Amino acid sequence: MKILVLLSQVPDTTARIAFTENDTRFDANGVQFIVNPYDEWYALVRALELNEASGGSVTTVTVGPADVEPTIRKGLAIGADEAVRIDAQPVDGLQVAELIAAYAKDKGFELILAGKETIDHNGGQVGGMVAELLDLPYVPMASKLDVADGKATVERDVPGGLEVLEAKLPLVLSTAKGMAEQRIPNMRGIMAARTKPLNVSPAGPVTGAAETTKFQLPPAKGAVKLIDAEEAGKLIELLHNEAKVI
Repeated sequence: MKILVLLSQVPDTTARIAFTENDTRFDANGVQFIVNPYDEWYALVRALELNEASGGSVTTVTVGPADVEPTIRKGLAIGADEAVRIDAQPVDGLQVAELIAAYAKDKGFELILAGKETIDHNGGQVGGMVAELLDLPYVPMASKLDVADGKATVERDVPGGLEVLEAKLPLVLSTAKGMAEQRIPNMRGIMAARTKPLNVSPAGPVTGAAETTKFQLPPAKGAVKLIDAEEAGKLIELLHNEAKVI
């Protein structure tokens, strides 16, 4: 089976976030970047498991400039067969989806996997947009995936229960918790990643839909009031009269 996995580069969760140019651009100075955990832990690892079970190939695709290549190589170290970097600066979800769809449309991928969202923008949009642009079925937030006889059986958590779906391949889906377990690249994988192909694809024309006007940090956390466990009535009073949440 020929599988494509969408990988994004994101700031590490411990990074100190700041902005420049009148709060219109993210300041990357001193920031450690990583593979988006949902793309890596769930989408990529499940793709590798399917490949190991039935054969085929796993390709990762990332939209970004040359400085994302060290991050991309982690996907190769974990086990992907090859990586593709689309040479463009990510601007918004639609632009990224258009670039990925243009690359994937004639490559014969039977399965396209993405993480449920990226941890920087938390949009959860790209997978669905890629599916729409390629005119393929799409299942979001999948927690389990099995493939046999050209069909995928997918499970996803829904309010109050579990939904089980069947779809013919090719298929696009986004992956959530439960899909797979994190893999740590070993030394053999890290060494092999140095010689695996990392291909650069030129960016074609895109529509794009968003323009960043300003970034704003969330307000600082306020002071905390500790209420003794024996004073439940006082807690209720504060929630009602001061916090006004009940």
